[in-house]
Amino acid sequence: MKKLIVILFFIFSANFIIIAQDYKTGIGLRVGLDWGFSVKHFLNENQAIEGIIGSRWKGFLITGLYEFENPAFNIPGLAWYYGVGAHLGYWKENNYDIYWWENDHTGGYTILGADAIMGIGYTFNNVPVNISIDWKPAINFFGDVSFWADMGAVTVMYAIK
Repeated sequence: MKKLIVILFFIFSANFIIIAQDYKTGIGLRVGLDWGFSVKHFLNENQAIEGIIGSRWKGFLITGLYEFENPAFNIPGLAWYYGVGAHLGYWKENNYDIYWWENDHTGGYTILGADAIMGIGYTFNNVPVNISIDWKPAINFFGDVSFWADMGAVTVMYAIK
């Protein structure tokens, strides 16, 4: 299984020479079930780091991601991306009566876990704006040990060349 993961990693990241983005740093607003602010900085043409500060469940969440970005459908400005990362946060007391929430959520607690991300984005040619939509599932290993598959959002960023 480890060999398969390593092989897939190299296959998906083999096209580093293709330029997928045309901005260096983006700063913007992320809106979804979790909402907040996002900063994405490209390390080279196809690799970026992204930081997200968001809010959900009456608390906050800080997420760091390492992403790979590639052109999509031979359309200038359109790119798809994927990556992995981690999150740390604090969820305050939750008084919601949600049938699928099995754990006791009567007090606040710190959470720590891993994230994945996959999305597609478009950078406008004449306007310094990038719009993207993504799916960011997460799993908590500490605090509320659970899997969250509903963490998707639309992000609008100011693209700095």
